[in-house]
Amino acid sequence: VQLQASGGGLVQAGGSLRLSCAASGSTFSAYSVGWFRQAPGKEREFVAAIKRYGGATFYADSVKGRFTISRDNAKNAVYLQMNSLKFEDTATYYCAADKSLITSSMMSGEHYDYWGQGTLVTVSS
Repeated sequence: VQLQASGGGLVQAGGSLRLSCAASGSTFSAYSVGWFRQAPGKEREFVAAIKRYGGATFYADSVKGRFTISRDNAKNAVYLQMNSLKFEDTATYYCAADKSLITSSMMSGEHYDYWGQGTLVTVSS
């Protein structure tokens, strides 16, 4: 599966953005999908994930209540709605997918086989 992330940009603190992860080349509903981010000089961190098919969701504590991950299997896409953005949300955001993740592995990037290119989110304070 090939992944294409989009939707990043410059936004003021308190604003919103919606990131999209579009998939091609395979049946996307069969893949669990995660969003990760990496800020300059920092390690990559988990943001949110959604399981394949049924779509149970998981969030990092830092974004819980502000971000929402969802999927539209008919459109082969996963979205990350980001509200109440903070300066510390500034990072390059990546989507990743894998067919065989168990719940306990979904928050670790090392378990994902497929990655999209990043999309930059910049939040001005």
